Amino acid sequence: MNVSVASRLAHTGEYYFSRKLRELAALNAAGANIISLGIGSPDLPPHPSVTAALAATAALPNAHGYQSYQGTPALRGALAEFYQRHYGVALDPATEILPLLGSKEGLMHIGMTFLEAGDAVLIPNPGYPTYRAVAEICGAEVREYDLTAATGWLPDLGALAATDLSNVKMMLVNYPHMPTGTPAGLPFLTELVEFARAHDILLVHDNPYGFVLNETPPTSLLSVPGAKDVALELNSLSKSHNLAGWRVGALVGRADLLAAVLRFKSNMDSGMFLPVQQAAVAALALGDDWFQELNATYRARRTLVIELLQTLGCAPAPGQVGLFIWAPVPAHYADGYALSDAVLAKARVFLTPGGIFGSNGLGYIRASLCQPEALLREALARVIEMQKDRHAERSEASFPLVN
Repeated sequence: MNVSVASRLAHTGEYYFSRKLRELAALNAAGANIISLGIGSPDLPPHPSVTAALAATAALPNAHGYQSYQGTPALRGALAEFYQRHYGVALDPATEILPLLGSKEGLMHIGMTFLEAGDAVLIPNPGYPTYRAVAEICGAEVREYDLTAATGWLPDLGALAATDLSNVKMMLVNYPHMPTGTPAGLPFLTELVEFARAHDILLVHDNPYGFVLNETPPTSLLSVPGAKDVALELNSLSKSHNLAGWRVGALVGRADLLAAVLRFKSNMDSGMFLPVQQAAVAALALGDDWFQELNATYRARRTLVIELLQTLGCAPAPGQVGLFIWAPVPAHYADGYALSDAVLAKARVFLTPGGIFGSNGLGYIRASLCQPEALLREALARVIEMQKDRHAERSEASFPLVN
């Protein structure tokens, strides 16, 4: 039987990390002992109160049935209180908050709800690869907007406005930005809202990184006056509360837009497991001491990762936010792929090539902070040894021994 693949997947391959993690697993199975600084999957546990809430609810005999497609009132209320406390944003928990099984699925829900053939989507280059995949699967036209070091990894909205935006229906934005770690303040977010309003574009702001290594208070796009008219925001507990595998996210924004997304979502899942929702309520109630402790750990790790990158000849820019360090590759490597391959082969350390995030990332590398200090020290030691061997080989090539 020959079953053809749907044309909607014609331009969409398997997710890069799905393939790469399989490759790394095969290398480890063969004894390679790879240290992966690839994905941003927090290795730290949730707060004990969170796992306690999960266990207590799971012990209840009536906690195992289907749940509401909109999440429990308790979870929506906790999300509303979280947004008010941390962002100063007032949300109606009944109509302006939609819990998700992770914000990644929310991207697909939004795309399938609002995009169709003939629509164009503005996506960042570099940016999260899923943005492109969502647009392609929905049959929309992908239109990249450039982010570069020269512009501080912010889009040139004036240059965008000078182009033909007549069929642009949606713009995906992500600040603090992944992979570059660039934060965005209220002045830029205000310009973004004005741009969207002027060109009748729906903004979708992906906002999972604001609580990790951010030296300024986290910001929501919805804190801009009038943003609800033109914007939806995705948020997640994966990075901020170490719940990546639990799949807890949320979509917030205007009630009628969320109601439309619910029409699609309610046909895709059967609600979130009640113990996970109760655990999320406990996580959202944690105070600032949780984030201070979390960031103290990441701060120590960041020092080691920056040293590792500098040993390779990379020079990370200061002030990056989030779980990664982004750095340009030295001139003697063709691009980030070449450096990544060399470090994997010679030091058994995996770094993510920046080119997977778009052509503007080709000359960059990204390293994750999601490994304990002991492994980061081992990775650093391996890279130092690799560099010693490289310098020795260059010296021998320049001054060959004569018998």
